[in-house]
Amino acid sequence: MAAVLPNTTSQAAIPPLARVLLQAGRITAQQVESLTKRVQAEKIAFIDALIQSGTIDSRSLAIFCSETFGYPVLDLSAFSMNTRPEDVIDAKLMQAQRVIALSKRGNKVFVGISDPTNNQALDQVKFQSELAVEPVIIDHATLQQIIEKFGQSAEQNLNDLIGDEMDFDFAEVDTTTGTPDAGATADIDDAPVVKFLQKILIDAINSGASDLHFEPFEKFYRIRLRIDGVLREVAQPPLAIKDKLASRIKVISKLDISEKRVPQDGRMKLVLSKTKAIDFRVSTLPTLFGEKIVMRILDPSQATLGIDALGYDPDQKELLLNAIERPYGMVLVTGPTGSGKTVSLYTCLNILNKPGINISTAEDPAEINLPGVNQVNVNDRAGLTFAAALKAFLRQDPDIIMVGEIRDLETADIAIKAAQTGHMVFSTLHTNDAPATLTRLMNMGVAPFNIASSVILITGQRLARRLCTCKQPTHIPDEALIEAGFKEEELDGTWQPYKPVGCERCSGSGYKGRVGIYQVMPISEEIERIILAHGTSLEIEAQSRAEGIRTLRESGLVKVKQGLTSLEEILGCTNA
Repeated sequence: MAAVLPNTTSQAAIPPLARVLLQAGRITAQQVESLTKRVQAEKIAFIDALIQSGTIDSRSLAIFCSETFGYPVLDLSAFSMNTRPEDVIDAKLMQAQRVIALSKRGNKVFVGISDPTNNQALDQVKFQSELAVEPVIIDHATLQQIIEKFGQSAEQNLNDLIGDEMDFDFAEVDTTTGTPDAGATADIDDAPVVKFLQKILIDAINSGASDLHFEPFEKFYRIRLRIDGVLREVAQPPLAIKDKLASRIKVISKLDISEKRVPQDGRMKLVLSKTKAIDFRVSTLPTLFGEKIVMRILDPSQATLGIDALGYDPDQKELLLNAIERPYGMVLVTGPTGSGKTVSLYTCLNILNKPGINISTAEDPAEINLPGVNQVNVNDRAGLTFAAALKAFLRQDPDIIMVGEIRDLETADIAIKAAQTGHMVFSTLHTNDAPATLTRLMNMGVAPFNIASSVILITGQRLARRLCTCKQPTHIPDEALIEAGFKEEELDGTWQPYKPVGCERCSGSGYKGRVGIYQVMPISEEIERIILAHGTSLEIEAQSRAEGIRTLRESGLVKVKQGLTSLEEILGCTNA
């Protein structure tokens, strides 16, 4: 016979877990009444009050729930949390509902939970993940420890980076000069929104992110980081914070906080210490539900890593260094947005940056400050275009000129004439590979003779995710390797492909950092003849391969043989 509750406690007020325990005779009606009152008074979950009161221990409760509801019990000590899927449910839901995604198989997600009567939690996981939910019972005390660990990880990263002696603050940056403004808004540095922004920015720097996305939607506000080329959601702050956060970012970026109808571009600086500061390029965009803000992290240390850290193979490195050491000519770096072109150019400039060399750059905008280099921000509205800056450079006795991007015929013509008249010119183009760059210039209207007589080397590049140290050897059938681009003679058993696994260091992704993949193509006499004959990119590519120039795919396969990345990653970021 089921236990009867005292009249002071209504059946509607009894939590589902309490009702199940009561009906099974595991707790008394008086205990239910006492625990229910505590839940209402302290605003805590029933399962917390149950365990804390000592009425039943968490291990016994887990076994009871498993037997009653038919769900398996999982001992987390035998389970690797590094392999759990991080993109299924966000940290906010995990902490609010005390659930954790354990694994994903097909259209199912296995969710760890200590209270299987918490249907609201399971429904929210189903809604957010768009997957069928399979509950797994976990000891409540163990589950609490795991969730607290993941909830505190961002804060711990913050403390680890800041340390005891590091002080950090925002400095406003003049978008025309790029210098910090001494009149930073220090009077509101204690505001919660400022502290939250500081934490997010430090977290982004600590995780090696390249971009931050602040995105307002109708019913939620999302913050994502681009880490190793992949966007990951890191927070969903309250929707009410969106306008305050946008205003704070716009104030320190010297943007117009009253203008929310048009896009704006600015810049800000986060001062970590007396010797360490990180610049951020800020872009705002009006959307249906508020301003989306994207911040690009500009770390000056990236330009001083050296050419060896970029991932050039020894023969490619020699070709590039020989080209940039020449007294005049044009070197072009090509690839899609986010492929590392700017870092490659800055690395070359850093090698050439000596007291006896006059270097000028025109950029939109200047991303990294290089002492000793004259950097100019292009401003189309004020009439300072790439072409206008180049014309001015030629009257400034330059040795080396860097143009952020060749976008039109006028800029291309001036840059090529500069390369023909005794200057070394660096620039970028958005093309798929090195051979396509030459036909792109011809399509712009540049005369083939001018291209052949000025361009001395072109590099095409991509960024592939680098395997973490937790990588493991894997077997790939020879047929798949040959289809990917390997030659039969390369399958000699002297090298081993690896696959991503996932650990705490790489946050379970299996990848940590990125490595460059390059196609370095010097302009030979034969390629010059093809250009002068108005040849196509296919003819140029065939000649470059005949001269031993590796394609992007072939360079990527070299990285696979070296164990630096996986075959799947190379297939995803290069064309065959």
